[in-house]
Amino acid sequence: MNKIFKSALLLMGAVLMLTSCSDDSDSNPVLQQPSTFVLNTPAYAGQAIDLANSQTVNLTWSQPDYGGFPVACEYTVEISPTNEWNTSYAEEVADESGETQCDYYTFDNIFSTCNGEISASDLAKALVVVCNYVDGEVPAEQEVYARVKANTNGAQEVVSNVVKFLVTPYYIELKPADPVLWYMVGNCIGSNDWDNGSGSVGTGLIPLLPEPGADFDKDGNGSLVYAGYFPAGGQFKFVKIPGDWGIQMNYTNLKGDSPVTDEDGDNHNIGIPADGYYKITMNTVNNTFTMEKLDGTYTEHSTITMPGDYQGWNAGENAMNAMGKRDNTEVHDWYLKGVAFESNAELKFANGSWDVNWGATDFPFGFGTNGGPNIPVKAGTYDIYFNDVLGLYYFLATE
Repeated sequence: MNKIFKSALLLMGAVLMLTSCSDDSDSNPVLQQPSTFVLNTPAYAGQAIDLANSQTVNLTWSQPDYGGFPVACEYTVEISPTNEWNTSYAEEVADESGETQCDYYTFDNIFSTCNGEISASDLAKALVVVCNYVDGEVPAEQEVYARVKANTNGAQEVVSNVVKFLVTPYYIELKPADPVLWYMVGNCIGSNDWDNGSGSVGTGLIPLLPEPGADFDKDGNGSLVYAGYFPAGGQFKFVKIPGDWGIQMNYTNLKGDSPVTDEDGDNHNIGIPADGYYKITMNTVNNTFTMEKLDGTYTEHSTITMPGDYQGWNAGENAMNAMGKRDNTEVHDWYLKGVAFESNAELKFANGSWDVNWGATDFPFGFGTNGGPNIPVKAGTYDIYFNDVLGLYYFLATE
């Protein structure tokens, strides 16, 4: 009887062990590498989508089979007018020779579910760059081939099948990205020491502005300049994004000889050994800068205004905000936020009268000269910056 009882216990134990192994296998599935997945043919595939009068183009797909269980994926959408997938638009842009021609475009959108909406205007822009449309010569209809790419940790990228649909494209004038500003922050910048807050432009942060005549790439990188008064013993560095210390330049990015010093140990703050006016030229393509001491003195103005035809050319009105100062510094930087021009305008920068005024024919940035021509401003809304040492201005579009 005992033998029968013991045998029964052994049998039950074996069953429990097999069940446990089965449960472990179910709870620890093995990630498999799929070869493709299904992008669904859209319902609108049989008719042309009028991109100029549409909001979005919608696509749906199924998740790649990574082993019969759900997996967190990131999906991107690509389009081609030819169903050729040899050269991406990113590769074309990266080729500085200009000889590379792309045949497909990858949208920036990243989707985490099995459906996505692409802006109709983004699709129109993509077709302009891939097809090289010329204004007035856009076809009435354009075939578009689309595919989706899936990425997840632990597996290689997976590409879906290709679907085709028709669109009615239109021409969009493409322009380079607006120049991206960098900002100085330190114990001699603005009115607040080392104030790198997201809203501290004008108090703890002072921007470098685009250099007129310089080239800027598709990401808005190029040459920035600044000139102003720095006191002996001052320390500062540069940040790219107000409120973020993660991307910065300091003394270690200096190029060539310069009358400044490396300060504050590991922080490599830029140190000012002597009072004076300094000019900074920063290259944000290769992340370097130069700094030179300027001869002479420059007037510190108590006010800067923006007289123009939009306000009757009154040099005493439309004053700009001074970027904060302290006892041992001077104010040479001015700004206004969110200035709206309902129609094209002409204006100048002035010192509150017509005694000193700056103008030029360049827009949205330029070197204004005393008594120079009126600045032609296009209708729009802008953050406006002005440096009175260089006569440098920048109308940064906000809409």
